[in-house]
Amino acid sequence: MQEQRISDKEAICIITSFIMGSTLITGISNNAKNDAWISVILGMLFSVPMFLIYSRIISLFTDKNLFKILDTIFGKYIGKFVSVLYIWYAFHLGALVTRNFGEFVNTVTMPETPMLVLMISLMFVCIVAVKLGVEVTGRMAVFFMPIMVAMLVFVQILAIPQLKINNIKPILKDILPVLQGGFSAFAFPFAETVLAMGAFNSLETKRSPFKIYFSALIFTGIIIIIITLRNIAILGRLMDNLYFPSYVAVSQIRIGYFLQRMEVTVAFIFTITILCKTIVCLLTVCNGIAYVFNLKEYKSVTIQTGILMTLFAYIVYNNISDMYNWFNIYPFYALPFQVILPIIIWIVAEVKIKSERNKDNRIKKNNKKYNES
Repeated sequence: MQEQRISDKEAICIITSFIMGSTLITGISNNAKNDAWISVILGMLFSVPMFLIYSRIISLFTDKNLFKILDTIFGKYIGKFVSVLYIWYAFHLGALVTRNFGEFVNTVTMPETPMLVLMISLMFVCIVAVKLGVEVTGRMAVFFMPIMVAMLVFVQILAIPQLKINNIKPILKDILPVLQGGFSAFAFPFAETVLAMGAFNSLETKRSPFKIYFSALIFTGIIIIIITLRNIAILGRLMDNLYFPSYVAVSQIRIGYFLQRMEVTVAFIFTITILCKTIVCLLTVCNGIAYVFNLKEYKSVTIQTGILMTLFAYIVYNNISDMYNWFNIYPFYALPFQVILPIIIWIVAEVKIKSERNKDNRIKKNNKKYNES
C-alpha cells in the first residue's frame, strides 16, 4: 500500500481545515446561548488530554496509520474488529459532513436543486482527491489557508460596526449549559481529529504529532471563539433560532451600497473546509477497508466507498431539523471512538512497548554475560 507522506505544515493545515469544517457554518451547540464562546474554550481545554493521547499513539508508531497500529498492539482478530468500528465512525462522520454541505447549499443558495446532486458534486471532488493521495490534499490545504484567514480577518473588521456588545451579557448566568456546551464543543469538532490517525501514514519527525495537533487546536480554537463572539454580538437571541448563524450574521454586513453580500465569503470558506474534512473521512475509510480485506491499494475501493457514503448521507436524516436534533445526541455517540477506545489503545501500546523493551534489555544482558564468560 502506498505510503502517505506529508510535511508538518501540510498536516497542520489539513487538521485545521478538518476542525473548522462544519463548525464555521453550523456553529457550536446552542445550549450555552450567549456564553457559547466560553463553551468553545472549555471544549479546547477538554481536548488537551485527548490530543496528548492521539499524539503519543502516533509518535510511538512512526510510519503506521491507525489500522496498522491496531494490528500491532491487538493482533490480527481484535485489531480488525476495532478497525471495523473506526471504519464505521469515519464513514458515518463523512456522510454527516456531506449532508451538512447539502443542507447548507440547498437551503441558502440552490433550493430548487436536488440535494443529491449537490452531494454527488462534493463527493466527486473528494474521490478524485483521495485517489491522488493525501499529499495533494495537503498542498491544497496549504494553498487555501492564507486565503481563508485573510477572508476571515477582512470580514471580522467589516463586522465591527454591526457588533452589539450588550448581546454578550450576562456572562455565566448559568454554569450547567456552559459545561454541556463545552462537552459538545469537545466532541464536535475537536475530538473528531482522532480520524487523522487513520489518514496519515508518516510525518516528518517523531515530535511532529504534538506540534501538529496543538498548533491546529490553538489556531482553530481562536478562530471559532472569535466567530462565535461575532455571531452572538450581531444576532443576539436570534442566533438560537437559526440553522446557519455565521451565514446570517455575515449577511448583515453592509458598507454603503457598494460592499454587500459578504456571506459569499462564508460559503467559500465552508466549502473548502468541508471538502478537506470529507476527504480525510473518505481516506480513513478506504485505508481501513484496505487493511481489513488485505488489499494492496486503498484506491481500488475509493469510488465505491464514496458512492455509498453519498447515498447514506442522503437517507441519514429526514430533514434539516433532524440534522440539528442529532447534534444533541452526537457527543454521547462519539464518546467511545474519541475517548474510550483511544485511551485503551494508548495504555495497551505503552504496556506492550515497555514489555518489548524489557525483553530486549534482558536479551542484551544475557548476551553480554555469555560473551564475558
